Amino acid sequence: MAASAVGVPRPTETRPVALSALAAGRGDVVGEDVLVQGITASSGSVRRGDLFAALPGRSGHGAAFASSAIEGGALAVLTDEAGRALLPDGVPLIVVPAVRPVLGEVAAEVYGRPADAMRMLGVTGTSGKTTTTFLVRAGLAAAGRTSGVVGTVATIVGDEEVPTGFTTPEAPDLQALLAVMCERGVTDVAMEVSSHALAMRRVDGIRFDVAAFTNLSEDHLDFHADMEDYFAAKASLFDSARSARGVVVVDDAWGVRLTELADGPIETVTTIGERRATWEAVDVRDEPDGRTSFRLLGPDVEIVTGCAIPGRYNVANAVVALAMLADIGIPPDEVADAVASASVPGRMERVDAGQPFLAVVDYSHKPAAVAGALQALRPRTPGRLIVVLGCGGDRDRGKRPHMGEIAARGADLLVVTDDNPRSEDPAEIRRAMLAGALAVPPGERGEVVEVGDRAEAIAAAVAAAGPGDTVLVAGKGHETGQEIAGVVHPFDDRIVLREALEAVRR
Repeated sequence: MAASAVGVPRPTETRPVALSALAAGRGDVVGEDVLVQGITASSGSVRRGDLFAALPGRSGHGAAFASSAIEGGALAVLTDEAGRALLPDGVPLIVVPAVRPVLGEVAAEVYGRPADAMRMLGVTGTSGKTTTTFLVRAGLAAAGRTSGVVGTVATIVGDEEVPTGFTTPEAPDLQALLAVMCERGVTDVAMEVSSHALAMRRVDGIRFDVAAFTNLSEDHLDFHADMEDYFAAKASLFDSARSARGVVVVDDAWGVRLTELADGPIETVTTIGERRATWEAVDVRDEPDGRTSFRLLGPDVEIVTGCAIPGRYNVANAVVALAMLADIGIPPDEVADAVASASVPGRMERVDAGQPFLAVVDYSHKPAAVAGALQALRPRTPGRLIVVLGCGGDRDRGKRPHMGEIAARGADLLVVTDDNPRSEDPAEIRRAMLAGALAVPPGERGEVVEVGDRAEAIAAAVAAAGPGDTVLVAGKGHETGQEIAGVVHPFDDRIVLREALEAVRR
């Protein structure tokens, strides 16, 4: 995949739309009824002919940036009454009671409702969204379809990677991205749908052909009031207005509950053999090479297949992918091999430099994901399990001690380190993790050390490893940036780990 320049692309051509058409049923046009052919909520991303969406913020109002947007080429502003009061007379406006509830639909109309022209496959859940979308992409490719992916690790249009910086971009950027996909012949889009995106209505203007739910565990409680609020956001994807049908993993109580709330047709998935479901993975086996094999039972389907990504929790992701593909007319037996052999960047990804032990990078940045990675690797580790783990800053602080505790219980050696502290003091983040780790009684935990610098922590873990051991580098470290000559470069755990492995070999 070739990476493009940073920034969400725009379609090369759009049909101009009158403000009156965009305002119909939503609000009022004030001033001239101009034609617009693009939309953005960022004054720095304005292009000539745009509608600028001025939303209220935590500490100010986006209308304060409207003058800059107009200087940049915006022809009109979409805002509320509070924003209108900040704007000079003569600026063409759409004034609505609240901007965010209409922004997705307005953006969709500006770009010609691109989602309607493609099959839209949405995946939500705490863990497994990225893996599932990549497995769906592999199946689509095997079926001869041209796919798009929108998600955490990458946004991909055909074979081109487009860095966006968000799991689910803001509605104007998302609709522009979908319009680009349409232009480039994409037939099917696999999209991660975060709870933030649902709560902030970023996916308004899209009705998914199939929506999937993977699981729910503690995360994002800095944004959501509690687990009930978090679940409600996820569950809203399964309203019939948002999705035509759903695929729900019922291996946890949240999934079972979701099947009772959804008002559209639902298929269920299980991997634990305790519930009768539409799709079942049975005879699950961990293979010596790290793969997992299983027998898939579904509607008129019985095949033996598997998943190349270690961990039994990835069996559920593979079954969800095959069920979603079946729902859009792609028989599982025709694409199961492609799904079974697919890999996902940063998801239980092996790094091999010829070392006599297993080295893995995993994007585990929540308690359940750390626990799942450790459980997957322990049976494959005859020696010591060595874990490098950090927690990101400006995010849910409550999960830090919990992650430290889980890692300390599951590892023989835990190296607590930094992981994109953002605006926080990294030492304070490590202190919270260490408190959780050291609260585990000595006889129930492995050795715990602290190495703040992430590259040094990875090197220390590699230096401590011997034949038969496993080194797991976990967290969201590939987002950590370092500024060199004014440019922020990504800190990629995979690259740093490989360099450490090669240095030991030398």
